Amino acid sequence: MNDDKSPEISAQLSEEDANQLLRSLLHKEGNWVYWGKTCHQLQKAGYNGQFIFEQTGFQAVQQNLIVVAAQVYESLLNEDVSEEVLAYYLGPKSDVLYEFRILNQEQRAVIAQLAYSKNLDNQTAKEVAKAFQEFSRLSQLPSGFIVHPGDAIAYQCWKQARQKRDLSQRTRLIAKGLKFAHSATAREAIEKLLSDFTIIPETSAPLIPLHRLEVQEEICRIIPVVGTLPLTKNDLEGVKTLNPVYPFHLINYSGTGSVIPLPGWRAVLKAQDPVGILCMSDQLPKDLTGNPEEVLILVDRQINQWNANSYFLIEEEGQLTFKWFEEMPSIPLLGQIVIVVRPKKVFDENNILEAWQMDD
Repeated sequence: MNDDKSPEISAQLSEEDANQLLRSLLHKEGNWVYWGKTCHQLQKAGYNGQFIFEQTGFQAVQQNLIVVAAQVYESLLNEDVSEEVLAYYLGPKSDVLYEFRILNQEQRAVIAQLAYSKNLDNQTAKEVAKAFQEFSRLSQLPSGFIVHPGDAIAYQCWKQARQKRDLSQRTRLIAKGLKFAHSATAREAIEKLLSDFTIIPETSAPLIPLHRLEVQEEICRIIPVVGTLPLTKNDLEGVKTLNPVYPFHLINYSGTGSVIPLPGWRAVLKAQDPVGILCMSDQLPKDLTGNPEEVLILVDRQINQWNANSYFLIEEEGQLTFKWFEEMPSIPLLGQIVIVVRPKKVFDENNILEAWQMDD
């Protein structure tokens, strides 16, 4: 059933050939399979859906449907599908074939026969295809049912009917299951429900553990770490910039080195090219209160314009160091200090149990 007007799919397409294909679509030459293959060829050659629509009248959503459906139809040609069935789908039944895209080639051939024999519309075809896909994934087949789309939807009806207390709902599901049951054993299992009114409680899927980020601090930022002082300018320049992908600040990272997460404070998120440098607090250009401790210095390498209200990273005698300049310096500035982060204070709760710390 190959159409002699079907183009060979190729990314190489001259302007003249493209115009000829566009004209054939405009005049609705051939059948819908040809249209789908033609749209596919034009898309692969770089013509977008909007342009094809303007030239041919085929809307982008219609293009997508017939392109996919045509691929499903082509897969049927590789299976033992009768000419009668193939001709039926040229009827056209592109919307029905489109629903079979989720199945493999062998499964498509079987469900295409079922849809043909029962003259299914696209909505029912979608339901049966999904049931067949889920049924095929079961690690163990339910007793009495075989791997067939008819038995797949029949099993679904059988399972749901056993959970219904409402007699009218139960009856409708039984009737639907009998309509689709392919094997005699599946039909027998469903017919038993006419006399067996045992209710099997429905097992509900668990709630999804959903959480929405509400405040900026919940969005951490991953910062590359240069290392611990002493460091050189080469160490600084050897660290690659990490570009977060929104909305979750996803980082694509390859290579060696260390990274550190920081809370989504405004200064952290605003930094354009941040890197982290570890040092002792007494190595900073201004003394901090308390005993010396290790701190993390967040430096934005993108900011190298002097201002009197900031501290800067510079190279001095071959080593990196931090400085404040009252006036514009003559040496290059390698970055501006954004923030200095102290480690979390660890409070030993066990200390309160010591006798000398307890009240009388």
